[in-house]
Amino acid sequence: MPIDPTIALAAPPTVEQIAWDTADVLLYHLALGAGGDPVDPGELRYATESGSVVLPTFAVVAPTLRATRPPRVSYPGVEVDLRTILHGSQRIDVHAPIPRDGKATASTRVADLYDKGSAAVIVVDTEAKSADGTPLWTSSMRMFSRGEGGFGGDRGPSGPPDPPAREPDHTVFTPTLPQQALWYRLLGDRNPLHCDPEVAKAAGFPRPILHGLCSYGLVCRALVDEVLGGRAQDVRSFEARFTGVVFPGETLRTSVWRAGDRLLFATTVEERDGAPALAGGELVTAGGGPA
Repeated sequence: MPIDPTIALAAPPTVEQIAWDTADVLLYHLALGAGGDPVDPGELRYATESGSVVLPTFAVVAPTLRATRPPRVSYPGVEVDLRTILHGSQRIDVHAPIPRDGKATASTRVADLYDKGSAAVIVVDTEAKSADGTPLWTSSMRMFSRGEGGFGGDRGPSGPPDPPAREPDHTVFTPTLPQQALWYRLLGDRNPLHCDPEVAKAAGFPRPILHGLCSYGLVCRALVDEVLGGRAQDVRSFEARFTGVVFPGETLRTSVWRAGDRLLFATTVEERDGAPALAGGELVTAGGGPA
């Protein structure tokens, strides 16, 4: 059986040592479009060694930076075909500032399994700690595996909440580049769905699609710059559900609602009449709320 909940939920975490340096962080920022104006100080703080900023969403790629093969969905008690997988949602909780050069111990485990009948939801958590044991971040990824349900588990929570029933406090437009997915795949996700037209066609898409985590990072950066006044260090958590595809070159429209120390958001695709991209979005800041 590809999914055995008894084994998966009881297994100890898989522990690995990870490391990154300033060049890795700069590549991540460039893959999110940083440096579009190469003389803008706000852009250069992301794209050159003169800056010190690290977007909190860098944490989701840090464990896979030097991967050169398509990812696998393989954990104790869970062995499923990557072709059945849809990335459902991603959350990152930042416990301490992420340095531009660092090492960490990353512990990964299957935190939960939900049975949706026709699909399974696999929740995978990764906790990263510095060499002295200081918690750096916790990431939580939910994956839908088509055809792997029916094992008798809890159905889990429902879909993302609806946005507030009022006009957004901010609307942020974020263009993507035609080559955006080609940049982003160098961070470790070599799934050919994002670069091979024939693979994309076989999956039912007219052309390769953008990585969901690229859209996720693009929106985080946009909210940091446009709503938080560039204060990436104020982000304590960032979460969103992936509700639709984005094609490289399209424009993201993000509607943002203030709610105390939280920013609630939803992202759509401008060129396709508001087709959904991200939903149930939430950015939590350090005390005091957004600027």
